[in-house]
Amino acid sequence: MRKLKLFIINGFILTIISIFLQLIGVSFGVYISNKIGNEAVGLYQLLMSTYAFGITLALSGINLACVRIVSEELAQNSMGTIKKVMQKCLFFSFLFGILAFLLFAIFSNIISVNILHNKITPITICIMAISFPFASICSCLNGYFSAVRHVVKSAIIQILEQLFKILLVSYMLNTLFDSSINSACSLIVLGSSISEGITCLLMFITYIHDRKKLCNKNNSTFRKSKNITKRIFKISLPISSATYIKSGLSTLKQVVIPLKLEAYGLSCNEALSKYGMINGMVFPILLFPSTFLSSYSGLLIPEFSSFNVRGENSIIQNSIYKILKYTMFFSFFIMGIFICFSDELSVLIYNRLELSSYIKILAPIIVFMYLDSIVDGILKSLDKQVSVMIINIIDLISSILLISILLPIYGTFGYLIVIFISEILNCILSIGVLFSTSKIKFKFKLWILKPTIILIISIIFTLFIKIQSYSLFPLLVNILIYSVIFIFSSFSFKLISKSDIKNFL
Repeated sequence: MRKLKLFIINGFILTIISIFLQLIGVSFGVYISNKIGNEAVGLYQLLMSTYAFGITLALSGINLACVRIVSEELAQNSMGTIKKVMQKCLFFSFLFGILAFLLFAIFSNIISVNILHNKITPITICIMAISFPFASICSCLNGYFSAVRHVVKSAIIQILEQLFKILLVSYMLNTLFDSSINSACSLIVLGSSISEGITCLLMFITYIHDRKKLCNKNNSTFRKSKNITKRIFKISLPISSATYIKSGLSTLKQVVIPLKLEAYGLSCNEALSKYGMINGMVFPILLFPSTFLSSYSGLLIPEFSSFNVRGENSIIQNSIYKILKYTMFFSFFIMGIFICFSDELSVLIYNRLELSSYIKILAPIIVFMYLDSIVDGILKSLDKQVSVMIINIIDLISSILLISILLPIYGTFGYLIVIFISEILNCILSIGVLFSTSKIKFKFKLWILKPTIILIISIIFTLFIKIQSYSLFPLLVNILIYSVIFIFSSFSFKLISKSDIKNFL
């Protein structure tokens, strides 16, 4: 019971911090999009897709290995071994980070010409790549804090990083920005790299202090282990190998989208603008509420790893049932908000009503995106990370094929179709692996039928009585009305009960 409360408290605190970070991120994204324009946002998204591939090379699965091994050693109270595990993990993190930087520096000209439409210089790419070693070490240290259930410490440092980055980038954009796309992207990645370096230093100092405190607090034992490196690569190599392929395909997918929109008949600027609008503006809004789930999803890995190593299968099954139930409840609830208030949100956040239709159309995939995120977290904690990667690779290959076929024919509408197919396919495959692994049964009535009926009732009543306004206060009142209707309907249809609230509190 104490561990459950600690899990809930940690998740709650992390959620609050994550919401704050997301609010900062979305606000900063709005500022950037208004400052540099749709085309530059689209090109920046392409740059970030190459950055994601570089980060994948830099991380190489060490984060997950760190979480898993430290959690296992902590479960056996072997504090002395944790120190050796972290030394190895930090060394490999730094090594892979340097290798990723060198790779991007060598191929920066090729990336600039073939991926970034020759609108971003190789120097900008090198500036971006400087952050790889720092990001890799930070990821490893985040794994440690997650494993020892001290995630708040790393989260606070991330808040400081975001605030510093925003202040630095905003200052540079206001003083050094010369209106060119390359200038905008170089200043943003320069600010990000400087912030990442400072964060790495702060996090490492915090880790040293935390590790000493943890060893002093517990009756530390040293469990001799000669195979730490082998254990690290047993976890990291399979997932990193698959992740390399996944990230490479993901980058290819992002590169192909503007090209195929051009094949539909759009100019290069229009294609980048449409791409930037959907990926750089709409998706951050849709994914913002997932902060509530992602906080707990990260905490699930050490918790389920501990259950798994002790063979507590019944606890795992009961926990999965509850997690899926609450995830579906939350996902349908958020979907209704975007369907009912897409106009108000697009105007208030970006002052662009044109985004409303995209938000409304894409709102139903929220259920699949949020559910897939939670299921992936559970599977990774149950040593099914390779299965997760294989599913992602299947998803990406099918998405690239569909993009190549549909976008030249249907343009932006074809891209929306691809998004739906991709998210649904990924989610269904992940759930199939989870059911097969955990031996749980699918509950159609509880997870699908009831939430759908409740959603329809809530949307109909809300649209009938909501206040028509684009101001913030009426929107908050409307969301409160919708929330009351949704929660009341959930109690009426017994989707949730008083015991659920008591257990959560």
